[in-house]
Amino acid sequence: MNVKVEVKMLESAKGLPLPSYQTKHAAGLDLVAAEELTLPPGARGAVGTGLTVAIPEGFELQVRPRSGLAIKHGITLINTPGTIDADYRGEIRILLINHGEEAFTIKRGERVAQALLAPVTHLVWEEVEELPATERGAGGFGSTGK
Repeated sequence: MNVKVEVKMLESAKGLPLPSYQTKHAAGLDLVAAEELTLPPGARGAVGTGLTVAIPEGFELQVRPRSGLAIKHGITLINTPGTIDADYRGEIRILLINHGEEAFTIKRGERVAQALLAPVTHLVWEEVEELPATERGAGGFGSTGK
C-alpha cells in the first residue's frame, strides 16, 4: 500500500537525498544526518535530518535504529521506536546514544536511522470489576519460563 506523505526539506538538507527504501522489500526508509555530530562514549545527542513532514491523520512515523551502526559502533536511539505524530511539523531529529567504547562521529549524509509509516489505533478504556482469567494470570517477568 502506498501512502502519500508531504515532506519539506530545510536549508540544512539541501543536496541530500530524500529518505528511501534500500531494497524492494525493505520496511523502513533510511534517514540521513543533515549535520555532523560527535558522540563520546556514553554520550547522548540529537542530529537533525533537515526534514519536516505532514504525516496523514491515522498514521505515525516510527523512527528506529540502524542495525549496522548498533552492532559495529554501539550507536543506537535513546527512545526506540521514536514516534512522530501526525500533528508534529518540526524537524525530524534523531536522538542517539553511544554505547560503544570510542567516540563516534556521525557525518552529514550518513544514514542514521530508519523510518516506518504505521497505522495508529486509539483505544477506548472499558473499566470493569474483574478481568477475564488466563492460564498465565498475573505472573510477571520470567513467569512463563521453565
